[in-house]
Amino acid sequence: MQPHAGRACLPRLGSLPPRSRGDRVVDPVLAGSEPAIRVLAMPADTNPTGDIFGGWIMAQIDLAGGIVASRRARGRVVTVAMNAFEFHEPVFVGDLVSCYGRVVRVGRTSLTLHLEAIAERASDPGLLVKVTEATATFVAVDDQRRPRPVPPEAISPA
Repeated sequence: MQPHAGRACLPRLGSLPPRSRGDRVVDPVLAGSEPAIRVLAMPADTNPTGDIFGGWIMAQIDLAGGIVASRRARGRVVTVAMNAFEFHEPVFVGDLVSCYGRVVRVGRTSLTLHLEAIAERASDPGLLVKVTEATATFVAVDDQRRPRPVPPEAISPA
C-alpha cells in the first residue's frame, strides 16, 4: 500500500505554480496564492484522543475568512454564517496549518468566501494535505456595527 493512498494530498511544498493576472498587482491573500494565516498546531489544541480539536480548526478558518473579507470589503466585517464545513483529514500536533480564502460572491453588504486549511505534516515535511474546507458569509459593517455597502473592486490603471 502506498503511504498516502486515498488521502487528499497536494503537491509538495515549493511545487505549486505561481499565480498572475497580467500586469495588475494583486493582493496575494485575496488571490488565494498566499495564506491569510499560518499557525502551528500545539499540544494545548488537542481533543481527548490527541488530535487537534475541530473547534480550533474552525476558529482558524473563521480568522482567515475575516482577514480575506475585511481586505476585500476594505474595513470591518462580521461572520454571519458558516454555510458549509467539512473536515477531510485530522490535524496533528506539530502540523503547520495554512488557511486560504477567496471571495466567490459579493452582495450589496455581504461576501461569501470559500476557505481551505492545508496542513504541512510535521511527520513528513513538505507533504501538504487539505484538511478542511468551508463556505462562509461575512457582512461589512460600519463603526456602529450596522451593515454597510461593500465597495466595488478596485481597478488598477492599464
